[in-house]
Amino acid sequence: MRDQQVCRWVEIAGVDIQTGPVYFRVPPTFPHRIMALTATEIWTRLLDRARGELPAQTFKTWLEPTTALLLDGDTITIGAPDRFTAEWNESKHAQLLASYAPVALGHPINIVFRVDEERRGRPQMDLFVAPLPDSKDTKAAATHASNIQLSARYTFQNFVIGKSNELAAAAAQAAAAAPGKVYNPLFLYGQTGLGKTHLMQAIAHEILSKSPGLRLCFVATEQFTNELVTAIQTRTTAAFRRRYREVDLLLVDDVHFLKRTEATQEEFFHTFNALYEAGRQIVLTSDRPPGEIPGLEARLVSRFQWGMVADIEPPDLEHRIAILQNKAHLDHLELTIPDDVIQFIAHHVWSSVRELEGSIIRLLAYASLKHMPVSIELAREALRDKLKSGSDDADLTTARLSVATIQAATAQEWGVTIDGLCSKSRTKHLTIPRQTAMYLIRELLGLQLVEIGAAFGGRDHSTVIHSLEKVLELTESPDYKRRIDSLRENLRQLPR
Repeated sequence: MRDQQVCRWVEIAGVDIQTGPVYFRVPPTFPHRIMALTATEIWTRLLDRARGELPAQTFKTWLEPTTALLLDGDTITIGAPDRFTAEWNESKHAQLLASYAPVALGHPINIVFRVDEERRGRPQMDLFVAPLPDSKDTKAAATHASNIQLSARYTFQNFVIGKSNELAAAAAQAAAAAPGKVYNPLFLYGQTGLGKTHLMQAIAHEILSKSPGLRLCFVATEQFTNELVTAIQTRTTAAFRRRYREVDLLLVDDVHFLKRTEATQEEFFHTFNALYEAGRQIVLTSDRPPGEIPGLEARLVSRFQWGMVADIEPPDLEHRIAILQNKAHLDHLELTIPDDVIQFIAHHVWSSVRELEGSIIRLLAYASLKHMPVSIELAREALRDKLKSGSDDADLTTARLSVATIQAATAQEWGVTIDGLCSKSRTKHLTIPRQTAMYLIRELLGLQLVEIGAAFGGRDHSTVIHSLEKVLELTESPDYKRRIDSLRENLRQLPR
């Protein structure tokens, strides 16, 4: 009887699958014992118990990155770094961890997982964005930038530099350090989704952080054209010219669209001259170098080449891995996305940084819907359409040796697309793999020069001859020779 007065029975459901419900003798004053421990102390005790019960990898991946947020009565709220981790722990570990409480704490407790409040304010899938430093200069720059449609995420701090973009990044930083004095104009070009706009806006953020009062204008070429048409129609061309010719920094995106109208080129020509003569910084982006923009007047081409022309190429494998690791770290997803999955994605998704971002978003959404942890098998399933686009090793190893497979293997090796190999572009990052593919087709398949030229966008036989000769020159480089020898050996293993 005395025993019943000082103790009572508490049932914890689902503790032991083999023995059924387990009962613990708990003092009636246990609510006071809850108050004696903080949320952090309670969670630490439960984690200590879980560390000895769960596999090390499971504990490290799902429970180690969590933190105790709130203790409310007999309920403890645990913060997770992202929504997927919170949902996974809620469904897989909450009840198990609660079952440890009577022994670890001496009383039962409810466990609820949710995303940390400070993370809830950030976009869930914004993997390529780091929070801005909390400084007055940065806040002022961000406020000013918002009025001119600059993105707060496009800063130098968030730009991952590799071999494919180091020249462009260095030129952008130099232009930001001395606007109007070096590399003016700065002309950045490359395929879509490689970071041209990011670097251009990073220049603006850097300049604004030092001189918040500077007048800045960021505009897409299409918008410039539309505003010019409106100004002509409403007879407000004087105001239009003042807006663009009295700024301290002019950022113009996608200048290859200037080819569309002569009137726009005329107006832009005079705007460019006015700013350049006044020593104002001009930054331009395009999908191709100035000399390859069709329909662009020669006087504009020459002016675009006055300063620095820098290209951005698709990132190589190591650069893609670095990009994914850096962005996963910024969003605290390094424990959610294992390194082998990052390497798998980097190996198969190579056309642009934007496509890398999209693949991560898609994989996390797919894992959340399937209620499965992120793994290579899940990534292969979630990204199956991308893996069938010619970048999957399995597809190449089961295919027959042909023009298409040689093009696909070469494109994969250099991190470009088959469409790029067959395009008219003559940029370095496409020229070398294109010449390599032509050489291997000639060597392994013995096709006629005209047939090879036809497979690459209808090029004539003289272009193919030049490519074959160029590859022979390139093989004098040990790195290139090792690369083409490895590619040739892999292709020779394919059935004819």
